[in-house]
Amino acid sequence: MSDGEDGAQPPPSRVKEVGTTTVTCPMLTSTNYTVWAMRMKVVLRIHKVWTVIDPGTEVNEEKDCLVVGLLYQALPENLIMQIGDVESSKAMWESIKAHYVGADRVKEARLQILNAEFDWLKMMETETINEYAGKLSGIASKSAALGEVVDESKLVKKFLKTLPRSKFIHIVASLEQVLDLKSVGFEDVVGRLKAYEERIREEDISEADQSKVLFVKSTSEVGGSSAGGGEVESSLDFGR
Repeated sequence: MSDGEDGAQPPPSRVKEVGTTTVTCPMLTSTNYTVWAMRMKVVLRIHKVWTVIDPGTEVNEEKDCLVVGLLYQALPENLIMQIGDVESSKAMWESIKAHYVGADRVKEARLQILNAEFDWLKMMETETINEYAGKLSGIASKSAALGEVVDESKLVKKFLKTLPRSKFIHIVASLEQVLDLKSVGFEDVVGRLKAYEERIREEDISEADQSKVLFVKSTSEVGGSSAGGGEVESSLDFGR
C-alpha cells in the first residue's frame, strides 16, 4: 500500500550515503531557517556542489541538478509548490532565503522583547516564590522556542538577585555562600526558597495567633478591672 493510500506522512528528512558516511538533509520548518541554512551548506559542501550557489559563477548542469535534488528533499511540500519553477539551484536558494528572512526578523524582534522583559523583571512583594519562578521559566521557555536558550546559571542568578531583600536577604546570602551558582539547578534553588517561604509563613501565622491571645487576655483583664471598680463604687454609694 502506498503512502498516499494509507495516509502515512513522509519522513522529516532524507539520508544520502557518501562513501561510508551517512549525510542527512535537515528538513526546513517555519522556525528553523537560520540553523537549516547552516546545515544545508555543510551538506552541499560534502557533496562538493556548494560552489554552484556561492559564489554562483560555476556553470555545471550535473551539480546544479544535484543541488536541486538535495534541496527538494529538505523542503516542505507547500514551499516546493511555491518555488518549484525556478531556473537554477542558486535561484532556488535565494528564493528560500527570501521566504524566510522576514520570519527571522520577526523572531529576532520577539527575542529582543523577551530579553528586555527578562532584564527588568523583579519579584513583587505580593507575589509568591512559585509565581515569580513561573514568570522566569515562562520567558525562558518562549526564548528557547525561538531558538535562544537561557543558560540555567543565568536564571539562578537573576532569580536570587531580584527577590525582595526585606524577606529573603538572609537566605539568599546563605545560598550564595554554600552553593555553586554556576552549576546548581534552577528548580533546586526555587525549591529551597519555597521551603524558606513556607517556614516564614508559618512563623508569621504563629506570631499572629500569639498576638491575638495577648490582645484577648489584655482586653479581658481591662474589662475585669472595670467591672471590679464599678462594684466598689456601687457599694460606696449604697453606704451613703
